[in-house]
Amino acid sequence: MIIQFCGLSGSGKTTLASKSKAYLKNKKVEIEIIDGDEYRKELCHDLGYTKEDRNTNIRRLAFVASRLSNYGVTPIICAINPYEAVRCEVVSNYPLVKTVYIKCSLEELIRRDTKGLYARAFLPNGHPEKITNLSGINDPFEIPDNPDLVIETDILSIEESSQKLIKFIVMNRQSGL
Repeated sequence: MIIQFCGLSGSGKTTLASKSKAYLKNKKVEIEIIDGDEYRKELCHDLGYTKEDRNTNIRRLAFVASRLSNYGVTPIICAINPYEAVRCEVVSNYPLVKTVYIKCSLEELIRRDTKGLYARAFLPNGHPEKITNLSGINDPFEIPDNPDLVIETDILSIEESSQKLIKFIVMNRQSGL
């Protein structure tokens, strides 16, 4: 099974994956986190933030995930993954892919702003530190049409959110779906 997250920056993707990995490790379930930020530094450092580059990034991460999945590891792709077409492509190209939408209100994301990206995206045009390609603000983020799971991290606590993900992983691994 491969889990592909989609959600805006700061929604809790890496936090949820890390908590789930730690919990499931004690249950002998191997989880590997394929963190978009981490992989951009090495495997995808040649890519920018155009739609084409973002899609290439997801394709590369999904390929790595597929190799891990072949060995019984459950990979979680932690990336913004903003475009529905490439999410559907991943589902079509690899077996047992589940899409999990990590949903969080814009108000909460701005409040959290863990990386300072939202503050930079709202800077005036022409400001040297302005970000012009932040998904959901000044670059598209397409809400998934039919995700397999939705976790609302602005409504649920981190613990409730991670337990929801853990139950989903365990249920889907047991059923082989």
